[in-house]
Amino acid sequence: MVIEVNSKAASGINDFSSMVDRVNAQTRRAIIGKESLVFDIFTALLAGGNIMLEGVPGVAKTTIAKVFAASTGLNFKRIQFVPDIMPSDITGGPVFNQKTMEFNVYKGPIFTNLLLADEINRASPKIQSSLLEAMEEKQVSINGVAYPLPEPFMVIATENPIDIIGTFPLPEAQIDRFMFKLDIDYPDNDDELALLKSKNAGSGVNIEDALNSEKVGYMIDTVKRVYIDDKVLEYIRDLVIASRRHEKLLLGASPRASISFLKASKAVAALRGRDYVIPDDVKYLVPRVLNHRLIVKPEYEQEGMTVNRIVEDLMAAVKVPS
Repeated sequence: MVIEVNSKAASGINDFSSMVDRVNAQTRRAIIGKESLVFDIFTALLAGGNIMLEGVPGVAKTTIAKVFAASTGLNFKRIQFVPDIMPSDITGGPVFNQKTMEFNVYKGPIFTNLLLADEINRASPKIQSSLLEAMEEKQVSINGVAYPLPEPFMVIATENPIDIIGTFPLPEAQIDRFMFKLDIDYPDNDDELALLKSKNAGSGVNIEDALNSEKVGYMIDTVKRVYIDDKVLEYIRDLVIASRRHEKLLLGASPRASISFLKASKAVAALRGRDYVIPDDVKYLVPRVLNHRLIVKPEYEQEGMTVNRIVEDLMAAVKVPS
């Protein structure tokens, strides 16, 4: 595999290490034992993607989103999804001004850098679909007029996999718009003890801005210039096509999954200090990009087949470029 060096990307990535270290230093003050999760959220942000965080109640899904936004200096808004929420509560809409006798456009909370869609599955699919345009095209249409969202823009949605009463399944079109779906587990023994000691101390945590929207924009532009060889692109293609041809899958990965691999692998390479992508960057992303996009055929699901096992099969079956 021939590696080409992009001088502009290389010089920009030299600044990444200090920027990432500053963000990590801030997030560690409030989040214990979630360094890899913060890395994945950072990856999606720099790749222009969206994140789904899934975990049982009490594992700090909301806190992680809030602390990450604060540490990166991005504007943050939270929407609590409930069954009676309306699309205008998210996107905004026309409001009649009695003084001017005209309709003015009210911009909803979606007009921010980082939007937390808390417990997204508690709203109906119709309400969930109000996010589709924003997640894919980074704009919102109000009365037929498209309004661009601030840059950067990312949706972090949370979901509780345990409760089923009062929840709705997300449409596949929306699930596919999440670059990653990340599972948040319980903390291990040491992290649980550290959490208790931190809470027992009783002191609040003040998260400082380690970055700002301009610096994040600079990092995003640098990531776009990261080099990726044709052999790595072929590896991405082969992984995605193999998922579509897998005999035990009802639904394989879409072309959007291929694009997610492309963009996210560049971000991973940059965050690891390189201006070029290697196959290991793609391999790291395989479960994160594919797990929520694949659907196992019912007959194999009844036999105990899981998406995780199929993802492992795909990684073992597809040849890695040398």
